[in-house]
Amino acid sequence: MLNVPSQSFPAVGSQQRVAPAGQSRNKVALKPGHSLMDWIRLTKSGRDLTGLRGRLIEVTDEELRKHNTRSDCWTCIRAIPLQFNLPRLILSRGMVYNVTAYMDFHPGGEEELMRAAGIDGTDLFDQVHRWVNYESMLKECLVGRMATKVSAGIRCLTPPPVPPPPSLEPPAAPLPPKDTRPRYDWFQTDATVNIVLYTKRKIPAAGCAVVDLIDGALRIDVVLGKLSYLLHWRLPHEVEERVSVHTASAVGKIQVVLWKKAKCRWSALGDPLEANDTFERRKDRRIFYRECVLASKTDVTHDTRLFCLRLPPGTHMHVPVGTHVYLKASLTDSEVVKPYTPVESALLQEAPPTEGSEGSQLFLMVKIYPHGALSHHLDSLQIGEAVCVSSPEGPFSLRQLRGVTHLYLLAAGTGFTPMARLIRSALTDLPTLRKSRLMFFNRQERDILWHTQLDQLAARDNRFEVEYILSEASDSWTGRRGRIQASMLTDFLVQPEGSKCLVCVCGPTAFTELAVRFTQDLGFSDEEVHAFQG
Repeated sequence: MLNVPSQSFPAVGSQQRVAPAGQSRNKVALKPGHSLMDWIRLTKSGRDLTGLRGRLIEVTDEELRKHNTRSDCWTCIRAIPLQFNLPRLILSRGMVYNVTAYMDFHPGGEEELMRAAGIDGTDLFDQVHRWVNYESMLKECLVGRMATKVSAGIRCLTPPPVPPPPSLEPPAAPLPPKDTRPRYDWFQTDATVNIVLYTKRKIPAAGCAVVDLIDGALRIDVVLGKLSYLLHWRLPHEVEERVSVHTASAVGKIQVVLWKKAKCRWSALGDPLEANDTFERRKDRRIFYRECVLASKTDVTHDTRLFCLRLPPGTHMHVPVGTHVYLKASLTDSEVVKPYTPVESALLQEAPPTEGSEGSQLFLMVKIYPHGALSHHLDSLQIGEAVCVSSPEGPFSLRQLRGVTHLYLLAAGTGFTPMARLIRSALTDLPTLRKSRLMFFNRQERDILWHTQLDQLAARDNRFEVEYILSEASDSWTGRRGRIQASMLTDFLVQPEGSKCLVCVCGPTAFTELAVRFTQDLGFSDEEVHAFQG
């Protein structure tokens, strides 16, 4: 889904709210299900309304004229000239929209819209629709911009090359290998600057971009499995300290929106900073930190807290499932760094996230150890105090879940944290999943994290099962006791015929090593076992 930024729509006082006195407009009766709100819902549905699978293209006059029918209708509307670092002698033109899908939603009817089919419809638009915020209403219909033209005076300075005689023409070159390197483009409106990234692959619906706008510097890090694509500029003009990130997962497109403080035209995105426009392995990328503040902390168990950290207003960070962040603090003149795996605010999400909360806050489930320097430091923070948080790290990729029918999770203590989001992701987004089973090892019953929520999830979804094993159980405990043993896993790790299995393990080092060894002894391959380290 292409997300061109919007201003308020309909604008306050616009004709779609109140028609100005003395001005009339022909309207048609719209079919049921074709109101303005229906159109807005359609544009947010993820449907490809351009027919280009998310690509932005340059459109020639000749190409525009081809799209002039009811079933294939493009039109051009000129806005402010867009700057793409083109030579000054090249003139920018308008934006092209595929309005085919909008025909039945147009209050003025199909006939009126067809007057602009296949041509530059700016004058017609200004006569009838000048009050309409078309950038917002048609943002998902944006095909691209009109191809730039060089003036005749310039063309005469550079005559066209003379083609070689047929006998001298070289043989056709072989097709180049597929270019998988991400790229970017940008455009602007009166109010916004928009950077559009094309990853050239499918990406998670929740997003995979980490954006930091700090002291006039913009840093965009796109996490693509084990790779990272980085953009980094010192911006030329002031912008508001907020960013908006839109993701079109199916076509691999990400759009970052900035809001100008002053209504001026930008000639460039700014001066390149360290590692700008680089594509490399994530493990080779320097770890980047930003200061987050403590928003809340609540008890999970007698010695484990759930910390909510609020990211800076200019930061948007999606942490992929199964990855971790590093927390860093200076304690008694020493820098302490420790990895933690983010969780959601709860295992069972009863309501969707509030607007603006996604990508702006981080939840960490942390056990407060008696001699844990960083955990004690976190626990001592007051609301509003800061701690440094890195960008996401870790090799796990949701690609490992593709086609999985049976997901087995072996966790000990806070080794449960990567499993929490993995369980939700699998049950929600993995259509092939038939069964997910968690074997959860703890010392005592009071140590079990989100005990009640795990039981509720098992009761609600018959694909999920959980079994608790305690090493120091009380006399009243009716479940299994002991530590991990090979015999425990024989009946737990079932491989039905025709199944595709994945076993994930996380816990203290000794636990993880034993669990992986026992699992492999049962015939699971290296590709079927993933051990979270931390």
